[in-house]
Amino acid sequence: MDQVKIFTPASVANVSCGFDVLGFCLDSIGDVMKVSRTKNKGVTIGIINGQELPKDPLKNVASVAASALLKAHPTIGGFQIDIEKRIKPGSGIGSSAASAAGAVFAINELLGKPYSRNELVQYAIAGESLASGAAHADNLAPVLLGGFTLVRSNKTLDIIKLPSPKDLVATIIHPKIELKTIHSRAILKNEIPLKKAVEQWGNLGAFISALYTNDYELLSRSMKDKVIEPTRAILIPKYKEIKQAAIDTGALGSGISGSGPSIYALSKGEFAAKEVGQAMKTYYDEIGLDYEVHYSNINNEGVRVL
Repeated sequence: MDQVKIFTPASVANVSCGFDVLGFCLDSIGDVMKVSRTKNKGVTIGIINGQELPKDPLKNVASVAASALLKAHPTIGGFQIDIEKRIKPGSGIGSSAASAAGAVFAINELLGKPYSRNELVQYAIAGESLASGAAHADNLAPVLLGGFTLVRSNKTLDIIKLPSPKDLVATIIHPKIELKTIHSRAILKNEIPLKKAVEQWGNLGAFISALYTNDYELLSRSMKDKVIEPTRAILIPKYKEIKQAAIDTGALGSGISGSGPSIYALSKGEFAAKEVGQAMKTYYDEIGLDYEVHYSNINNEGVRVL
């Protein structure tokens, strides 16, 4: 093949109880990318539609990730990346991860698939590090592997794909303000009390158990964030009210999507998810803040060729 066109999806990281290690892949939101072979070596950024992104290959997360892959796997010629950017940067649903994962996935396809999806994370993380200032794979892993994923170690990229209960549906409300990951990480504390840490890893363990056993009640009890949410909540307008409205309307749980400002909720079934969305958006209607609401099943495939 000389070129490939792909869909690279959005994702939700942290999922309340798993800061920097837990994430899941969305199905209805994502970017479209086209990657083409070129005669000249290196990676170039071609057409960008939808959002303003840098075309400098040293500043674009897609080209930085692609260059990391090509450093490990030299090839004749180079590649051009065209991006239809449908995920707004700074939205909290994995915009940079979609670009980085999409770039390495597409080039891997054109090279004849020398790397597994799991192995591609080590190259995509170069782009994610540029965007967020930290090497974490909680968005990249679900985009490349699909479904829910657990990053046991960001250092060694020991990643486990988890089951995805079939009735789970995500509601995402995105207030149209920008919140860069690198800034929302800057306000976090480096140390946490032992009591909170114990509660948090208890919730994470229970959440993973709930995925394996399809125990929706346990999943609901486990979606608690004792560590990150109290600090980041102040950055998101009406966060506490929206989260409570989602839970009161029947969501299994709700929290900050990634670093925000998007807020996610997980519900059992599409009807419940849409009821939750109606309840969540009333608070932004009241204050006149523009927003988008998305509904999505869990995407168990991840990035795919179109």
